[in-house]
Amino acid sequence: MNEQPSSRRGNARVLIIALVAVLFVPGIALILAAVNQAVILQPQVTSQNVLVNSTNECVTCHRNATPGIVEQYGHSTMAAANVTCENCHEVASDYPGAIAHEGTYVLNSPTSAMCEKCHAGEVAQFNQSRHSLPAYIAVFGTEDLEPELLEMYEAIPEGGFVPEQVKARNAIGALEGPAVTRFACESCHNVGRPAADMSVGQCQKCHIRHEFSLEQARKPETCNNCHIGPDHPQWEIYEESAHGIAYATGGEDWHWDAEPGTLSAIDFPAPTCSTCHFSGFGASGTTHDVGDRLTWFLFAPVSERRPGWEDNKVRMQNVCQECHNNNFIDDFYADADAGTEAINDFIHQSDEIVQPLKDNNLLTDAPFDEPIDFTYFETWHHWGRTAKFGMWMQGADYVQWHGAYEILSDLAELKAMVNEKLDAAGIEAEVEISEPAATEEPGA
Repeated sequence: MNEQPSSRRGNARVLIIALVAVLFVPGIALILAAVNQAVILQPQVTSQNVLVNSTNECVTCHRNATPGIVEQYGHSTMAAANVTCENCHEVASDYPGAIAHEGTYVLNSPTSAMCEKCHAGEVAQFNQSRHSLPAYIAVFGTEDLEPELLEMYEAIPEGGFVPEQVKARNAIGALEGPAVTRFACESCHNVGRPAADMSVGQCQKCHIRHEFSLEQARKPETCNNCHIGPDHPQWEIYEESAHGIAYATGGEDWHWDAEPGTLSAIDFPAPTCSTCHFSGFGASGTTHDVGDRLTWFLFAPVSERRPGWEDNKVRMQNVCQECHNNNFIDDFYADADAGTEAINDFIHQSDEIVQPLKDNNLLTDAPFDEPIDFTYFETWHHWGRTAKFGMWMQGADYVQWHGAYEILSDLAELKAMVNEKLDAAGIEAEVEISEPAATEEPGA
C-alpha cells in the first residue's frame, strides 16, 4: 500500500524537530559554558594603591629600600585617609626610643602612644584588657615595672586576680632563658609589653602592618597565632565547633570589609573570634577589651566570676541573640557554668592531694625541679583550662580527651607521686581525696 501524504508530512516534522534539537541543545550548552567561564575568570575588584604617584620623601625612598612595605601601605585605609609615614614614625629627637634617620628622628616600630593619637578609645579599652600588661606580666612578672605601670596593672581585672599558682608561670621563662623565650613566650605575650615611652602594647600583633586590613583582623587565623596549643587551644576548639565548621565551609562569602559597628548575621552568619569578643554586633558595641563580654576568669586554676560579670554576660548574649533564642542561650549558660564548677572541683582535688607534701616540707622551694611540679602544673594549666575553654566554645573533644580525661589521669599520677614521697619520708598517711559536692543536674 502507498504511504499517505499526511503520514509523510508527520515524519518530516519529526525529522525537522530532531535536527533542531541536535543543533540547538549543544549550542545552548556551549553558551552557558562560555558565560560560566566568563564569570569564573572575571577578575576580583582590588583596592587601589593610593601611593602610586606619591612624592612623599619616605615613600620615594622606601620604594627602593622596602618596596613590599610601600605596596602594602598603599592599599591600606590609613593611606587612603592621608595618614603619612611621618604621622606614625616621626618623633622629636628626645622622644624615648627615637633613632636618627635621614635627617629626622623616628621610631622603628610605632608604639601604642602613636596609635592613640587617632584611636584613643581603642587604646584605652586595650589598656584595661588581658591583652595589655597582664599578658606581658604572665611571662616576666612585675619586678621591673615602673610604679605607674604597676598601678595600671593592678587596676585591670586580671591584674587584681593572680592566684599563687598562676605566678608559677613566670619561672618557666626564667628556666628556658632569653634565647628560647625570644621565639616562644615573648612572641605572643609581648602584645602587652611596655614601651620606652611608657605606653603599653603592640597593636601590630593583631593588626598586621602595613595594610592594617579589617579582613585580616577579623579572621580567626589571626588569633590562631597565639591561641593554640595544649594550654589555650581556642583555635583547635573553634575549628571543631559548629561555628568553625560554618566558617570553614562558607566564610569566603562573608562580608569581611563591612563597616565596623554595623555588623549583623547577614554579614557573618556564624561568629569568628572577633565577632564574639571585639566587633560591634547586634546590641553590643565594638570593644578592644577582650574580657569585656566574659563572665569567668577561665585562665585561672580555680575559676571565679569576673568583676561586673553580669554586665559582661549581657554584652555577650547580645551577640548570641542575633542567631539564637533566649531559651537556648539561658540553657547553654547554665550548663557551661555547671561544667566550669565541675572542673574547679577537680582542681581542688589536686590541691588536696599535694597538700600533705607542703605540710611536711617535702617539696623544694625551687620551681619545676622535679616531676611532680610539672604534673601538678599541667593539671590546671593545660587540661583544666582546656576543658573549660572547650565547654564555652563547644569543642567536645577538648572537654573530654584533651581535658577531663587528662585531669583524671594526672590526679591518679599525683596521688601515686605523693604517696611515694610520704613513704620515703616515713610518713604512713595515705592521701585521701574528698568527694566533690553533689551538684544539681543542669536544667533540673
